[in-house]
This record gives sequence, structure tokens and C-alpha cells, in this order.
Amino acid sequence: MSVPADLAPDTIARIQTRTVRVLAAGQVLGGVAFGATVSLGALLAADLSGQASLSGLATAAGTLGAALCAIPLAQLAGVRGRRFALSVGNALALVGIIVVVLAAAVREFPLLLVGILLIGAGNAVNLQSRFAATDLAPRERRGRALGTVVWATTVGGVLGPLMLTPGELLGGLVGMPPLTGAYLFAVVAQSAMFVLFLVALRPDPLLLAQRIARAPVASDAPAPEADRPIAARYAVFAIASSHIVMASVMAMTPVHLAHLAHGGHGAGHQGDTTEVTLLVGVTLALHVLGMYGASPLFGVLADRIGRVATVLGGQAILAASLVTAALWPGEPAAVMVALFLLGLGWSASTVAGSALLTESTPIGQRPRRQGFSDTAMMAAAAVGAVLAGVVLGEWGYGPLALLALVFVAAATVLSPLGRR
Repeated sequence: MSVPADLAPDTIARIQTRTVRVLAAGQVLGGVAFGATVSLGALLAADLSGQASLSGLATAAGTLGAALCAIPLAQLAGVRGRRFALSVGNALALVGIIVVVLAAAVREFPLLLVGILLIGAGNAVNLQSRFAATDLAPRERRGRALGTVVWATTVGGVLGPLMLTPGELLGGLVGMPPLTGAYLFAVVAQSAMFVLFLVALRPDPLLLAQRIARAPVASDAPAPEADRPIAARYAVFAIASSHIVMASVMAMTPVHLAHLAHGGHGAGHQGDTTEVTLLVGVTLALHVLGMYGASPLFGVLADRIGRVATVLGGQAILAASLVTAALWPGEPAAVMVALFLLGLGWSASTVAGSALLTESTPIGQRPRRQGFSDTAMMAAAAVGAVLAGVVLGEWGYGPLALLALVFVAAATVLSPLGRR
């Protein structure tokens, strides 16, 4: 039986390489948009609402938006391919950025939450991109491919928070509302990402992988992987629990640092915003560096020592982060270290957990389970962010970190399920 030219192994390998490069470039742009906006959401929410305890609603709205979009985008990907789904998500995020700036101009807190909800679609796109990197990857290189795409977010993700102060200055020159200048960079980055995926993500990796699955002999592909639902469920739980830890603590860090910068006067204190954005920007840049900078290493580890072992390593790093934040909450340097470790632990658990979910699921069910996983992690983080705001307001930053250890313990205790 002759092998079609477009299904030959060397052709598939070339397409996979090109796909990873396109997805990585998109993640650079997505990282700029994410880093320039996520840092400001809590600050804008605290400013427009006048209550620090409501600042968690900003992150909750963003994660809820990603959760609401994850399954529809996954379903679109299963029918129309990754290219169409990712482009739709980018378009929604662009609309959200415009709504956020408008909300800050008219000082409407509910409208702000609507805009951040739409921006969450961009986060769903970033999450789905990591799965797109595994569509055509061989089993022994899935972790590496996934880690490479996640790593690409480092460039934009580190630059994004560092653009807060320049963005604030630029925004002031063009008459933008306070704390919205960095959204100028987000608009440019999100638009470029939209065009890149629409034009360059061809052939579509998921549609091609589905075609290969229908003709395994012709494509010289390995035997289809068996369905392992228990391992897949643990993967979903490990990803979601790690994300709720990361999101809840990270979401409250800008508000906590603003409180420290103002000498304990609270997030609503009207002071020098450039001092706050500089402190928050550097801290969030270190956090994003931890989230994405070491992801190729964790991908290689997941391929070599196993998915579950790498997830457990991530939980250990998360525990170290939370203990640091709990012991020295009033020291900005300690908070920076804690946020860097928080990103590292999230990266190890997410990269390895995503690889475990992919290889535990047949190709025909992957978009649905991947969408469910993203929905679960974002929905859990949305609830966690709201509760984190309450905990921060009532008890403080240290107790918040201690409470997050509960999820680390749960992911560790349940880890044997991932090997079944």
C-alpha cells in the first residue's frame, strides 16, 4: 500500500517542526498580552470598586472567561481545526481589551469585569496552544514539544509586566485612564497573534492528526493509544489544583505589594502609581519567568523520568513557594522569591500533567477532554481568586499561602492514580 506524500513520516516531522515554531511565536505575542494585562486587573478592580476584598473578582472574571471559552473552543478545534478555534479566541480577547479601557474611562466596575471576562478567551487560546503542539508529536517527544511552546511565553510574559511603567507613561501622553497604558501593548500583540494563527497555522495539526489516525498503516504510525480514564482524571485534577494554587496567590500579590508600597495604607490609597507598577511589574516578571522559562526542562523530565514523577516535583516546588510566602509576607524580596517558585511549580505540574492527559486519551476524545481540563482548571481558579480576595482582606497574605497548601497535599496523595 503506497503512502500518501502528505502522510509520510518525514513530511509529518517537518509539519510538526513548523507547527511548533508557529505556536511558539504565537505564545511570545500571547505572553506580552497576558503579562501586560493580568498584572493590572486586580489593581483596576481595587481602584474602581474602592475595596481591596473585591480585587480578586478581576482574576476570577479572567479565569471564568477562559473556563467558559475552553470547551466551545475545543469543540471548534475538533470540527474546524486548531487554526479556526485559536483565531476566534484571539478576536474575543481583542474586544475584551477595548471594553476594559472603556470601563476604566467611565469608571464602571461591572463593565471592567465584562471586559476581563472576554480577555479570558485569550488565556484559553494560550492554553489550547500547548495541546496543539502535541497533536503531531510522537509519544517520546510530547513533553518536549509541549514544553517548548509553553517556554515561548517566557519572552512576552517577562516583557509584559515590565511594560507596566512605560505603558503608564505612554498612556498618560495619549490621554488613557490611569493603570491602562499597558493595554496599548496588549492590543498590538493580540492583533499580531490573531493574524499569525490565521495565516501560518497550515496545515492544521489537529485535522491532520485525525486523518493520520484514520489511516495508521499508510502513515506508518504506532498503534493507537489505549484509553486510560483514571490516569486522565488524575491529570485533570493535578493541572487544576496546581492552577488554583498559582492563580489565587498570584492574583492577590499585586494588591499585597501595593499595600506594602503604600506603607500599609491599603490598595485604594492614592499615591504614586509608577512606584506600585514598578514593584508589581518586577515581581510578576519573575513569576512569569518561573512559569515558562524552565518548561522545556520539565518537558524533557516528563519524557524521561515520567509524567507523574515530574508532577510530584512540581508539587514540592509549590510547597516551598507557599511556605516562603507564609513566613515572610512583609518582605518584598521574599514575595519575589515565592512568586518565582510558584511559577516553577506550576510549570512542572502543568507540562507533565498535560502530557499525561494527552497520552491517556485516544485522538478522537482529546479535544473534548482537553477542553474539559482547561475549563476545570480555570473554573477552580476563578472560585479560588474570589475566595483569595476575602482571605487576603480578613486574614492577610501569609494565611492565604498556608491555605493553598491543602491543594498541594491533595495532588501529592492522589498521585498513584496517575500511574493506573
